[in-house]
Amino acid sequence: MTVEPSVSASTSESCRIVQVSGDMDYANAPFFRHRLAQEATQSQLFVVLDLSAVPFCDSAGLNALLWAWRQAENAGTVLVLACVPPKLQRMLAMTQVDTLLRAYSTTAAAEAKLTATREA
Repeated sequence: MTVEPSVSASTSESCRIVQVSGDMDYANAPFFRHRLAQEATQSQLFVVLDLSAVPFCDSAGLNALLWAWRQAENAGTVLVLACVPPKLQRMLAMTQVDTLLRAYSTTAAAEAKLTATREA
C-alpha cells in the first residue's frame, strides 16, 4: 500500500519539526522538493526533518533532500535529519550525503543538539 506523500510541520521553542511521509521517489519528488524548500526557508533558525514515515527513497527523493538543504543554507537555516530509516541511512552513507546532512536518532536528540549549539 502506497502512502500519500505529505509534509506537516510544527514549531517548538527552538526548532521547526517537519514530518515527512510517503515514498520519496521520482513520482513524488516535485511535491517534496517544493514543500521541503518551503519549510526549510521559514523564519526558524533550525529545521529538523523527521523521516520516520518515509518507507522508500530513490535518487530523486535524495535530490529533494539536498535541494531543501541548499535552500536552508541560503536562508541561513540549519537543516538536519532525524529518525532516518536504515535503507535511507545506507543511501546517505554510500553517496556521502551524510557529510552534508547531519542525522540524529530522534527529533528530541536533534532538537537538543541544535539548542545546545545555539547556546554555546
